[in-house]
Amino acid sequence: MRRFILHTLLASAGLVMACGAGAQEKTYKIALSNGWVGSEWRTQMIEEARAAAAAWKQRGVNIELVVQSKTMDAQSQISDVRNFINQGVNAIVINPNGPTAFNPTFKQAKAAGITVVATDGEVTSPDAVFVGIDQKEWASLSADWLAKSLGGKGNVVTINGIAGHPANQARVAGVKEVFAKYPGIKVLNEANADWDQAKAQQVTQTLIATYPALNGIWVQDGQAEGTWRALEAANKSDTMVATGELRASFVRQWASKKWNAAASINPPGCMASALNVAVLLLQGNKLKTGALKGPNKNALYVPTKLVTSQNVAEAAKALEGKPDHAFVSLVLGPDEIKERFFQATTQ
Repeated sequence: MRRFILHTLLASAGLVMACGAGAQEKTYKIALSNGWVGSEWRTQMIEEARAAAAAWKQRGVNIELVVQSKTMDAQSQISDVRNFINQGVNAIVINPNGPTAFNPTFKQAKAAGITVVATDGEVTSPDAVFVGIDQKEWASLSADWLAKSLGGKGNVVTINGIAGHPANQARVAGVKEVFAKYPGIKVLNEANADWDQAKAQQVTQTLIATYPALNGIWVQDGQAEGTWRALEAANKSDTMVATGELRASFVRQWASKKWNAAASINPPGCMASALNVAVLLLQGNKLKTGALKGPNKNALYVPTKLVTSQNVAEAAKALEGKPDHAFVSLVLGPDEIKERFFQATTQ
């Protein structure tokens, strides 16, 4: 059974150690493009990617990182990618601000011999490989839990992230697909809180005041703690069924107050896993036939897992001694990635 993994420099390094005998010293210049700096989840994402890059040294591979972040501006992020192309980087690992906007730029990167790996939000480009969780599955797991917890009937609202972001779009699709299977579930309203805790708290306050007969709330991570603050303030945290998140501050409250919640793991380590895939591709490793999945046939999906009140104590234990802003994470190291996605004959 896969265990929860919380990012630390030492732990991430441990995932990617085991130097191959006779490995030749090699240096790759890899660019990390982060489309949003507005969350601690993204900060941890970059930290885990840096740790994964540093750990490649144990395998005789030097990684020179170039990191750029934007504030949900697709055009500015496209400019960054073009700059990376002009710099002659070997690979670009990107958390993109849109599923289609980068297609022409990714094509330019491929023409320049640059490997492109997207993470967190899927892209439609055939010139990029996506590495991360299946965001639709991620949402479906907790949406199904919510519907079943309500006995298949009740009034619910959904609080989504940033409109237009590929991860948000996939999540919304997953939730709608699940709720469509439960005729007794009535979605009263949908709102966006931009993956912001304060906005989520305000949105939740409005929704519970507007719909006094509300039974459940499906809310995305990065904002669930704000939703539960509003529920507590309205004395509804003991009666409302709602999804949660795996941020340390929330997990600790969830475990101690015994809230009726559930959350799928959305690992900040996705960029570290994507970086590991990029290096393996640069080394000449070939993907297995049929490894690429998803609607765009370009995705390498890493596993996720649903955490409920029955196993939240395990998540809380993984977070012991960690700051409140830390998230439970999962990282796939090179060996596991090779076993899952790459042909046995490598390099």
